[in-house]
Amino acid sequence: MNVFVVGANGKVARHFADFVKDDSTIREVAMIRKAEQADFFEERGIETVLLDLVKNSIEEIAEAMRGVDAVIFSAGAGGSGLEKTILIDLDGAIKAMTAAEQAGIKRFIMVSTFRTGREEMAREHELQIYTIAKNYADEWLKNRTNLDWTIVHPGILINVPGTGRIKVGMGHDINEIPRQDVAQTLVSVLRNDNTVKKEFEVLAGDSDVEEAVRRL
Repeated sequence: MNVFVVGANGKVARHFADFVKDDSTIREVAMIRKAEQADFFEERGIETVLLDLVKNSIEEIAEAMRGVDAVIFSAGAGGSGLEKTILIDLDGAIKAMTAAEQAGIKRFIMVSTFRTGREEMAREHELQIYTIAKNYADEWLKNRTNLDWTIVHPGILINVPGTGRIKVGMGHDINEIPRQDVAQTLVSVLRNDNTVKKEFEVLAGDSDVEEAVRRL
């Protein structure tokens, strides 16, 4: 399976690269924004494509996607302001979806935020704009495309080694999850067709990643 990763240089996506670099069943194509980011992927034998999600066109992104089987969208503005949040987390996500459809790709996996929906969008908090952007990107994916989507809603992301044990579902109280475990969850989502047209929260838990995803 050939997988095109948008936002490949992000912290979750770098863990994904480490999981698949020696995997004979998954071949990554990493979309990066800066040439100096390529070394990380080249050291792992992963092909890179130099594109800017904001500046490059849908047609250019679609051309780079041709020949792959799935897209993972793991890009984010990372708290760099309102304009970047809208351009990357909302419009950038829709550009990636549209490019995937133009390239004839069906499978699309979205790394979203923990909780979306109108109630969460209305709540005043420091991530309110980010939540609104993610919500409408998720809704576009579900209702305005013909993609075989999966939406993953991680909890509070932390930089500690993963445990390989998670809990999934919807309606959980927010808690932490290592970025490495989110990346492993993405690998499992790719391998399990039961995740198509499903969205779920993922938090640190007691179930093996593969087992938890298979039970969705």
